[in-house]
Amino acid sequence: METPDEYFRSYENLEVHGLMLSDNPRMTAYKNAILDKKYLFHNKIVMDVGAGTGILSIFCAQAGAAKVYSVEASKLSELIDQVVDENNYKQVIKIIPHKLEDIKLEIDEKVDIIVSEWMGFYLVHEGMLDTILTARDRFLKSDGLIFPCIAKLYAVPCQVPYLFEFWENIYGVKMTCIGKAMREQKSSKPEIILVDPKDIIAEEKILAWIDLKSATSDDLNTIGGQDLVFPSTKNGKFEGVCIWWDVEFHDDLILSTSPSEPPTHWKQTLITLPNNCQVEQGEPIAFRVTLNRDNDNDRRKYNLELVVLNPDEADHDLPCSCHFTKCIVAREYLKHHSQEIDTNNGFE
Repeated sequence: METPDEYFRSYENLEVHGLMLSDNPRMTAYKNAILDKKYLFHNKIVMDVGAGTGILSIFCAQAGAAKVYSVEASKLSELIDQVVDENNYKQVIKIIPHKLEDIKLEIDEKVDIIVSEWMGFYLVHEGMLDTILTARDRFLKSDGLIFPCIAKLYAVPCQVPYLFEFWENIYGVKMTCIGKAMREQKSSKPEIILVDPKDIIAEEKILAWIDLKSATSDDLNTIGGQDLVFPSTKNGKFEGVCIWWDVEFHDDLILSTSPSEPPTHWKQTLITLPNNCQVEQGEPIAFRVTLNRDNDNDRRKYNLELVVLNPDEADHDLPCSCHFTKCIVAREYLKHHSQEIDTNNGFE
């Protein structure tokens, strides 16, 4: 189990911060969310939770904030002080070198806005979202804003060619046994990789929708867990489940880690199946993905569980585009009913 000191020391790796600062989709989304909304920040009190290198605090000061509390529990707080001095914002930015949960007298007022880059792999890895909710409950005004304000977690079935087809012919040599052994290893632990959009074989579905203004810590104990049915959008092989997330800022500005969007350092999370399953276009794929907080050891960590389901026994969406007879009948009924309503409206 990782101790709190070890957790915060992990954030002192400057190479990791260099990677995050060079992540163009990440940086562009935050810069635009703040500097394109200067009217929201002008003369406001802002808190930057988990400030890291301090760049979001600088953005907030550039946007006209009257005061920015830059909260950073690691030794990076010493470097933030130098960054603030280098950019001439000493009069605006106050560094709080403590865990947010330990702040007592350093902040004696409510803030108008909380900004934070708290997202991890599969959204909640690292468990920093709890800290944002604590900051909201303790320091945010009732009409205050949170940047970002909405988080959505997605899942979709996919193909994993490098773990399946690759091993069928290595320079004329079959090594499917090694591929099978490798898949057994991979299936026991999620992998962080970039998934090729062409390997996605269905439309994604939402695992979780988190509103940061209303979510509670208890809401985060179990994420997902619902039965999901995906009509395949093409002929292919069901070899794994791809997970990614989006976060929304105000006025619908979105930072996305989707395979179809420019890559970020978060990439996507892949859960590999030990064996594949051939599917045809329109054929339903059903599974359940659950993220359970590891309450016994480290609440910052989650255990991911994938259960593949029998599509015959799972509840399908209404309407569902799969080729099951019950779904075809339901689609036709809804189509006919919709036409009747349109016709009746035409006589009104």
